[in-house]
Amino acid sequence: MNVPSIALSKEISLSRMAYGVWRLSEAADTSPNAVAGRIQACLDQGITTFDHADIYGDYRCESLFGDTLRAHPALKAKMQIVTKTDIMLLSQQWPTTRVKHYDTTPAHVSASVERSLQRIGVEVIDVLLIHRPDPLMDAQALGACLDALIDAGKIRAAGVSNFMPWDMDLLQSCMKHRLVTNQIELSLMATAPLTNGQMAQAQQHRQPVMAWSPLGGGRLWSQEPAALRLSAKLKALAQAHGVDETAIAIAWLLHHPAQVLPVMGTNDLSRIQAFHKAFEVKLDRQTWFELYELAQGAEVP
Repeated sequence: MNVPSIALSKEISLSRMAYGVWRLSEAADTSPNAVAGRIQACLDQGITTFDHADIYGDYRCESLFGDTLRAHPALKAKMQIVTKTDIMLLSQQWPTTRVKHYDTTPAHVSASVERSLQRIGVEVIDVLLIHRPDPLMDAQALGACLDALIDAGKIRAAGVSNFMPWDMDLLQSCMKHRLVTNQIELSLMATAPLTNGQMAQAQQHRQPVMAWSPLGGGRLWSQEPAALRLSAKLKALAQAHGVDETAIAIAWLLHHPAQVLPVMGTNDLSRIQAFHKAFEVKLDRQTWFELYELAQGAEVP
């Protein structure tokens, strides 16, 4: 079964699962041919959306991905690019940075978009996300900047990441174009968005949610109490459905009516090739709640 697509707006659709490139620089082989192999494994199963951020790999991952597209130009027309901006890391790439901080000034956001376009080697970014809420965000200035980037054809759409509903509402109130998504941490190991208003807002505004670390960053197989409680049930469901436990954990996210778009990140080609199997699993309501209660450590009220 191929991964389906999902419309974020009238102008843009993404695949219902994205490949996150944040670990790209950690791979044993980061050559264009090796990276192209991972990209092609995604495309072969309908995963056409690739999730970046300017800071990934100490500002290296966008360039590694771009080197691959320059070496294999036919890949570029088959994908959508999501990237993020506003986090400033302590890095040799930015020697004047004294402290990790956020920068949502129009000058920084506009320059960041130009850098991402150049590094990745594309003519337009499909979705630009503001990576973290900035306590110093001037919503009117940032909103006007994002609108201008869309009007100029630099980006097709804008969204946010890790925003609470009030942060997102503030920014949206200062924009003419619609924010299309909020990329948040969501998994069986991170269930707070189900009750803190983030998922409710997504449904209210019909904004599909992008979920980072949908497997808890590997914590789902750790010795943490929630992981231990979930282990036997995940194994039993995986055996019953003829898939691995990863597919069950992702199917749990896909079941939510807010239309979750998991962002999957790994350099393991065999794991990449199996991503689509989550779409073969259909969980019923009671099974969803069984997993939810195990994750929470208590039955629902």
